[in-house]
Amino acid sequence: MSGLQIWIEATRPKTLPAAVAPVLLGTAMAYYCGQLQLLPAVICLCFALLVQIGTNFANDYLDGVKGTDTDARLGPRRAVATGLITASTMKGATIGILAFAFCLGLSLIYFGGWWLLLIGIASVICAWVYTGGPFPLAYNGLGDLFVVLFFGLIAVVCTFYVQTGFINREVILLGLACGLVVNNILVVNNYRDIEEDRIAQKRTLVVLLGRRWALLQYGLSLVFAGGVLVWLVYQSFGSILLLGWLAIAYGFVLLLKLAQARTPIDFLAALKGAALTVVVYSALVSLGLFVSGMM
Repeated sequence: MSGLQIWIEATRPKTLPAAVAPVLLGTAMAYYCGQLQLLPAVICLCFALLVQIGTNFANDYLDGVKGTDTDARLGPRRAVATGLITASTMKGATIGILAFAFCLGLSLIYFGGWWLLLIGIASVICAWVYTGGPFPLAYNGLGDLFVVLFFGLIAVVCTFYVQTGFINREVILLGLACGLVVNNILVVNNYRDIEEDRIAQKRTLVVLLGRRWALLQYGLSLVFAGGVLVWLVYQSFGSILLLGWLAIAYGFVLLLKLAQARTPIDFLAALKGAALTVVVYSALVSLGLFVSGMM
């Protein structure tokens, strides 16, 4: 592989929908409210993508130096663990990406006020302490909370707020729904890596509560995300939003397949499917909001 291909693989492209989905949903909700502003929406998207990539780089670096990622892992290879990228180089890239994300995020203060500085600082710090620091979130059962908050609730609400100047109950619920669907990517990842994580003393929720809990969590997240759509329709947002249930139905099909997964190919398909569910859910719900906003 070329150096560029190695770095592209290290960004973990299959996880990037987790950054796009909340910005798309927040922007669609802003459009529904008649407040779409393209520039802050684009800045939010770039910021979210950079934080996602920075988080992935930090995870690659920190799990590599801790020895969590080994040759026995079922998932895709990691750059630092396999020696494709040196630990020092990956650390430098992580710091550089997160620093750039923070500087870019500062421009959102113009649209939403100085309190967004706290969100920016928290986002960058948590991107590192997700795997690093004295109390890494991913190693202490808090990784799921981080994902739901930062790639769901906070991302959707802030994207909406910098365009509209206000927050409502509907965008909060949509943010939680988005975060839970996005987090199912992490659930699949941790479900697959449970044995390796146990050996490395990485206490994910799956390690702490078991695979049956992971399957239940996956299913309940889908139910909540689908329930939010039903509630929005009840609140007169337009029945077209129920198109999002196609993604929910697909997610339940994947849940059955995940329960039967045994091989690396099975788990890769489940991970791709979880990412595709995020894409389809965010795309269909956003489409519904845009169409409803035109009426």
